[in-house]
Amino acid sequence: MLYQFHEMNRTFLNPLIQWAEASSKLFTNPVSPLAHTPFAQRIAAGYELLYRLGKDYEKPAFDIVSVPVNGQTVGIVEEVKMHKAFCRLIHFKKLMSNKDFTALAQPTVLLVAPLSGHHSTLLRDTVRSLLQDHDVFITDWTDARMVPVSEGPFHLHNYVYYVQDFIHALGSSVHVISVCQPTVPVLAAISLMATAKDPKMPKTMTMMGGPIDPRKSPTEVNNLATEKPFSWFENKVIYSVPGNYPGVGRRVYPGFLQHAGFVAMNPQRHAQSHWDFYMHLREGDNASAEEHRKFYNEYNAVLDMPAEYYLETIKTVFQEFHLPAGTWEIDGKMVRPADIKNVALFTIEGELDDISGPGQTEAAQDLCSSIPKSMKQHFIAPQCGHYGIFAGRRWRETICPRITAFIKAHE
Repeated sequence: MLYQFHEMNRTFLNPLIQWAEASSKLFTNPVSPLAHTPFAQRIAAGYELLYRLGKDYEKPAFDIVSVPVNGQTVGIVEEVKMHKAFCRLIHFKKLMSNKDFTALAQPTVLLVAPLSGHHSTLLRDTVRSLLQDHDVFITDWTDARMVPVSEGPFHLHNYVYYVQDFIHALGSSVHVISVCQPTVPVLAAISLMATAKDPKMPKTMTMMGGPIDPRKSPTEVNNLATEKPFSWFENKVIYSVPGNYPGVGRRVYPGFLQHAGFVAMNPQRHAQSHWDFYMHLREGDNASAEEHRKFYNEYNAVLDMPAEYYLETIKTVFQEFHLPAGTWEIDGKMVRPADIKNVALFTIEGELDDISGPGQTEAAQDLCSSIPKSMKQHFIAPQCGHYGIFAGRRWRETICPRITAFIKAHE
C-alpha cells in the first residue's frame, strides 16, 4: 500500500505545487505588478523552494548537441542502436560524412550505466568527455514501472545477458566502461564469454568505483546490506506498481524509496544546499541558483528497479559475495574471471569514495589472474569522491585522459 499512498499524496499535493510555481513566476516576471512590490524577491524565492521540494522530477535529457573534435565543433544526434524491454542501447552519432568519420578512426566505447536508482543521464558528463575521442554507446535503462508485466521479469542474470548482447552488437573492437554497480555484471558477462571462447571478446574493460568485492573497505551502503537480513529487503522495500502506470502489478523497488535513502545518507548537507538555494534566489545570484537546479534535476530524478533484480543484487553481490568467492553460477555456468586472458583491464577508484570503498574495484585485478600484468592498470583518483570519478573537473582533467590513453594503447 505504500506505493499507492505515495501516489495519492502526489495527487493531493499537486495543486499546491502548481500554485507555488505560478506564484513564484508572478513575483519574478517583470511584466507582473507583484514583481515590483517590496520583498518580492524573498517571496518568490520561498515559493520556488516550495515548488522544487514538492515537484515530480522527470528523466532529464542528455542534451548533448555538439562536441569539439580535433578543434572543430561536431553535431551529435542520439540514435537507438538496440531496443530491449528493460533497456535501450543509445548511440551518440557524430554528424559527419562516413568518409570523415572513418578517417577519425575513433575507438568504439560501450558505456554501461548503473541500474541503481538514477537514470543513465547521470553519466552526461562522462559521455560528453568521452565523445571527443571515442564513438560512444550507452545503456539507457528503462524505469520498471513503465514496463508491462507481460514483458516478464528482469533478473540479475538478464543484466549479464543484456551486456553480452550489446557487446555482440558492437563487435570485437569495442571497449567496455562500467561505472559503479555494473562493474559486477559486466565482469560476469565477459568472464562467461571468455569461458565459452566467444570470438567477439571486447578489447578492454574499464571498471570505475564498483563493488567487485564489497568486503574491502565497507561503506555505509555495504553495511546496510549486511546488517539487515534478506527477508527484511523482501518484506520492507518491495511494492507493486499502482494502476496509473504501464507496469501495473509489477513488483519493484520504488525509486522514491531509493531517493529517500540517498538523502538520509547526508540530510544535513541537503538541507544546507536548499537553504543556500533560497539565499541565492533572494540575493539575485542566478548562476549559483541555476547550478543547484541542474544538480537536483538529476539527483531527484529516480526510477523503479525490478524486484527480482534488486533482491538478487543484494544477496549475490552484497551479502554472499559470490563473485569474489568464486561461487557465482548463472544457468549452470560458473563465473570465472580467471578465464579472461586477452582483455586489458583498467580499474579506477576514488580516494574519498563513500559508496564503493577503496579496494572494492581493485579486487578485479586479482580475480582476473590470467590477464598479463602488461595489460593491467589501476588508478586511485586523489581527493575524489564517488561522483567525482565520472563527473566534474577531476573526471575531465585527470581520469578521462587516462582512460583515453589506456584505450589507445590497446586499440
